[in-house]
Amino acid sequence: MSRPGDKSEAEDAAGSPAPGEPAFLAVGKLRRPHGVKGELLMDILTDFPERLRPGGVLFVEPDHTPLVLRSVRPHQDALLVAFKGCETPEAAGAYRNCLVTVKTANRPALPEGEYYHHQLIGLQVRTHSGQVVGRALEILSTGAHDVLLVRGETGPEILIPLVAPFLQEIGLAEGVITVQLIPGMLPGEAS
Repeated sequence: MSRPGDKSEAEDAAGSPAPGEPAFLAVGKLRRPHGVKGELLMDILTDFPERLRPGGVLFVEPDHTPLVLRSVRPHQDALLVAFKGCETPEAAGAYRNCLVTVKTANRPALPEGEYYHHQLIGLQVRTHSGQVVGRALEILSTGAHDVLLVRGETGPEILIPLVAPFLQEIGLAEGVITVQLIPGMLPGEAS
């Protein structure tokens, strides 16, 4: 029998540290076999590729099949990875175009004031005066800085740069992102 605050067996098995958080986070996408030793070209989807080391476990979507890394090495702007028990190009080909993930519980801690993108999705976005702008739907990486895609109760989606002075505060516990808007950012608002 579970009590409030207890994790279910599924949460414990998946490593999800908090209600509402995903159990797994994508760290790469396997593309195609490379060479004759079972290596795969992997696109990097993590800010921490240095954490992917031989002996580490990755989970292959869609069934979260655990695979142990046999080798990892850089290749242009991607990685070449090989898994134990996957020694031929044919065996590696079975994982073509699959996402690889890690358990959320195994993610590295971030410095104070930094957040994982998935932590911001779904939070309410509002101004310092309390005006509700909408909900955070997605974070777009533009190269210069990230941009928050927000959808209000009515009206079109708006884009808010995730940099000062636009981003004022992130309150994960409260579920709120506080922003500073400039005139004309909200639909129907005069600039």
